[in-house]
Amino acid sequence: MPRVAPSTFSQYRTLLAKDLRQEFRTREMLTSMGIYALLVIIVYGAALALTAHGVDIVHMGGGLLWVLIVFTSLLGLARSFAREKEQGCMEGVLLVPLDRSVVFLAKATSNILFMLAVEVIAVPLFYFFFMTSEPAAPTLPFIVAPLLVGTVGMAGIGTMLSTITSNTRSADVMLAVLFIPLIYPLLYACVTATTAAIAGTEFWTDFFVMPLVLACGYDVVMLLVCWVLYDFVVSA
Repeated sequence: MPRVAPSTFSQYRTLLAKDLRQEFRTREMLTSMGIYALLVIIVYGAALALTAHGVDIVHMGGGLLWVLIVFTSLLGLARSFAREKEQGCMEGVLLVPLDRSVVFLAKATSNILFMLAVEVIAVPLFYFFFMTSEPAAPTLPFIVAPLLVGTVGMAGIGTMLSTITSNTRSADVMLAVLFIPLIYPLLYACVTATTAAIAGTEFWTDFFVMPLVLACGYDVVMLLVCWVLYDFVVSA
């Protein structure tokens, strides 16, 4: 009886499970990202301590929060292919007859899950330390939307760039140099929408809905580009 090749979804599920098991066994990526996020919050506290009464923290909150998320994510994305490179796992995966885009989808999904797990802890801590002195706007729960859209986009783009820079010297620096300019449109839209949700601005359509729509469109385009090009990138 001929052996049936596993389906694409089965391959995706196997690769995703491998990444999750590996991380839950070592907790290296989650721990480093969580500690880094906490350290950034401490630095924020030191920097804003003497200017607390002269800073409009409500309108600065969105930008500060996304600075925290971007640099914490960079740390995790830089580590996403480090273990594969150190242990030679990536070469083994590439020897398997599977679609290379499945590798991208599995790795991007695991990065999304890890980034969201850290945000679940970091965002409430940021709000507790810096935003509780101001009355919460009724639109504050909508902050979840730009956080989710931005995280998906950054994880997809970061996975592609992490693959490209994994075999270069100073891979962490090269990843940051490529990553931040490329996500700038997404970052700008998400900061605008996040600030609108925190501040409860009257111009809801202009400052929340439209930036969020633009961010979603950016995600769709960039993720499709990464998905199409990943076979070429990982095989180069």
